[in-house]
Amino acid sequence: MSKKTVFITGAGRGIGEAIYKKLKTEKYKIIAPSRDELDLNDNVSIYRYIETHKNLKIDILINNAGVNFPSWIDELTDDNIDKHMQINLISPIKLIRAFVPYMKKNQWGKIINISSIFGVVARGKQTMYSATKHAINGVTKALALELGPSNILVNSVCPGFTNTDLVKRNPPEKNALIAKDIPMGRFAQPEEIAELVSFLISDKNTYINGQCLVIDGGFTCR
Repeated sequence: MSKKTVFITGAGRGIGEAIYKKLKTEKYKIIAPSRDELDLNDNVSIYRYIETHKNLKIDILINNAGVNFPSWIDELTDDNIDKHMQINLISPIKLIRAFVPYMKKNQWGKIINISSIFGVVARGKQTMYSATKHAINGVTKALALELGPSNILVNSVCPGFTNTDLVKRNPPEKNALIAKDIPMGRFAQPEEIAELVSFLISDKNTYINGQCLVIDGGFTCR
């Protein structure tokens, strides 16, 4: 495999950190800006970063960063709405828009949007999270049609319950109840999600395009 450049957001923890570590063991050059370098909740920061790094030659873009602030609809604040939209949906679109011209010129590229099972199904208190994850899956499908002729493959990865810091903050009894609804009887490990991403961006993947790949231990089969 030739050495390619990967740009990944949200690589500091959880699934993003696992992807970063996995790709570090492979032959990739990785660009993983910190929040101080690139604040996805701030359009000025996004535009400044893109302008400063306009000559970056990005072969692979992984939109991993995301937020989830559960709220019942009658308690949903404007700030909650705005942050979900900006970080989970608008910023990935702007990064794709910035980096895809090089991919088109090069006639090769991979784009991975880290979505969620709640971009396929839904649950209470997840109005905005589910809305933005369904939306990013729509972006994936539309771009697969648009960019496929340029040999750019666009896919979403939709993890189920994963053993990250966010889940670890739950009471153990709550996680035990959730695990009972997963046929595998356990949460995913971040490294398992990273393995799927690694395959999708590799030279081994030449034809998977426009898919929302669920990796949830069978949870959504119920």
